[in-house]
Amino acid sequence: MKLKYIFSAAILIGLFSCDDVDSPIPEDVVLPELSSGSADFSNYVALGASFAAGFSDGSLFLASQQNSFPNLLAQEFSKLGGNSFRQPLLNDNVGGLLIGGVPNPSTTSRLIFNGSGAERLNATTTTEALEVIPGPFQNLGIPGAKSFHLVSEDYGNPASLSLGLANPYYVRAASSPSATLLGDALSQNPTFFTLSLIGGNDYLGFATSGGDGSNPLTPLEGPVGVGFNATYNALISGLTANGAKGVITLLPAIEDVPFFTTVPNNALVLDAATAAQLTGVFQAVSGIFSQGLQLQGVPATQANALAAQYAITFNEGANRWIIDTPISPSNPLGFRQMTEEELLLLTIDQAALANGYGTVLLTPEVLQVLGLLQQGGTPTQEEANLVLAAVNGIDDQDVLDATELLEIQTAIQGYNSTIQSIADANDDLALVDLNQTLRDLRTGINFDGFTLTSSLVTGGAFSLDGIHLNARGYALMANQFLEAIDSTFGSNFLASGNRPFANNFGTNYSPNL
Repeated sequence: MKLKYIFSAAILIGLFSCDDVDSPIPEDVVLPELSSGSADFSNYVALGASFAAGFSDGSLFLASQQNSFPNLLAQEFSKLGGNSFRQPLLNDNVGGLLIGGVPNPSTTSRLIFNGSGAERLNATTTTEALEVIPGPFQNLGIPGAKSFHLVSEDYGNPASLSLGLANPYYVRAASSPSATLLGDALSQNPTFFTLSLIGGNDYLGFATSGGDGSNPLTPLEGPVGVGFNATYNALISGLTANGAKGVITLLPAIEDVPFFTTVPNNALVLDAATAAQLTGVFQAVSGIFSQGLQLQGVPATQANALAAQYAITFNEGANRWIIDTPISPSNPLGFRQMTEEELLLLTIDQAALANGYGTVLLTPEVLQVLGLLQQGGTPTQEEANLVLAAVNGIDDQDVLDATELLEIQTAIQGYNSTIQSIADANDDLALVDLNQTLRDLRTGINFDGFTLTSSLVTGGAFSLDGIHLNARGYALMANQFLEAIDSTFGSNFLASGNRPFANNFGTNYSPNL
C-alpha cells in the first residue's frame, strides 16, 4: 500500500539532519540535586497501547521501541534509583511480525520515504510472534489495545489469534496464555505507573475505517471488559491498590491528527471549462432523476424539489468532493457534496481522485448520452441509468461525514470526562492533557529549539503514518509527562531549565533495514 501524499525530499532530509541545538543552560549553572518528591520511581511499569510501545511510521520496530516515551521516562527515573526497564523488543528495524513463519498482514513493515511519498518497506521481519520471550516486561504498551483488552484473558492467547481475539504483540510477551495486561503489570507490584492514551483505540479504529461499521466505538457504559467507564475505573483501582502513584492522559481529538487533515476536502481544483462540464453533468443527473420520478406518478413539483439537491454547481478553483451516503427517502440516490467540517482519510487513493473518484466517471458512453441531452434528445432508460451510475462518490471507508464525526466527538468527550473525574478525585494521579497538546501543535509548540507542528512530516512531530509520533514527538510527550510529575508530586526533573530529552532525534537506524 502506498500513501499518496506529496512532500519535498529536501525538507524531509533537512528535518533529520539538523545540527544539535546548544543547551540554554550556561556552563556555570549548577542544577539542584534531583528529587523524586512524594513519588517512588523504584519500580516503574507502563501500560498503554501503540504510543506507549513507540509505534511509528505505521509499524513497531526495534528503534521505535527504543524511542518510546516510557523508555525515555525510565532513563530519568533510573537517576533516582529506578528499576531496569525491559521492553519486549523486536529483532530488527523492518517492523511487523511473523506468525508461524508467515508475515502477519495486520502487523506490516514500516513506512519509508521513497522520494515522492511513503511506501511500505519491502522486507520481511525476523520476529516471530509465537516465540514467547521471557518477562517480566515493564513496558506493556501493546499496539492496537483498546481499554477492554487490558483485562481480557484471551488477548495474549495464541489459540485465539485465528479468532481475532488475541494480539500477536502481546502473545509473544504475555506471562501465560491466560494472562491479562493488567495482571502482568500488577504482578510486578509497581510503585509508579503510566496509563497512557487508553481509550484512544476505542475510537481510533472507528475513525480510521471511516466509520463504516467494521470497527465499532467502545460504549461508555457497560460492565468491566465491555464499557469504558467500568473498565477504566477497574484499571485505576488495580494500579493504585498498593499505594502506587501514576500518570494518566486525556485523549486527543482526531481533528488535530494529520491522518485526518492532510488531504483537504476541497482539493477538487477545477478550471472554468471543467467546472462547467461537471455542473452540466449534475444538472443532467437532476433532470433525469426528476423525469424518472414523474414517470412513476410523482407530481412534477415534488419530483423537481427532490431532484434539485443533485444539481450541484462547481466553480473555477477549489471545490469539495462528492461522497456516498446511505440511501434514504430524503436522498434516494445516496450522494451529496462534502461539507466544510467533514474529513478525508490520509489513505485515500489520490490517483483515483484525479480520475473521477469523488465526482463522476465520464466514459465515452456517458459522454454520448450527455451530448444527446444537450441537443434536446430523450435518452432511453438504459442510457439514463448510465448517467446516474456515472456519479462516483467517495466511499464510506475513505471519509468521515458529519454524523460519524459527531459520534466520535461524543465518545471522546465521554471518555475524557471519565478520565478527568478520576484524576480530580485522586491525589496520587498526575494528568497529562494530550488533547490540548495536539491542539497546540496546530499552531506550533517550541520544543528543544524547534517549532513542532501537526503538519505531516514537515511539522517534525508526527511520523509517516500521520497518527503516531516520531522520535522527537515522543520526546515532547515524555517531557510533558515530566512536567505533570513535577507539578503533582514535587519532583524536579525539569528544574532550572534542565532538558533531559534535549536534541532527541531518536535511535539511528538504516532507512532500509
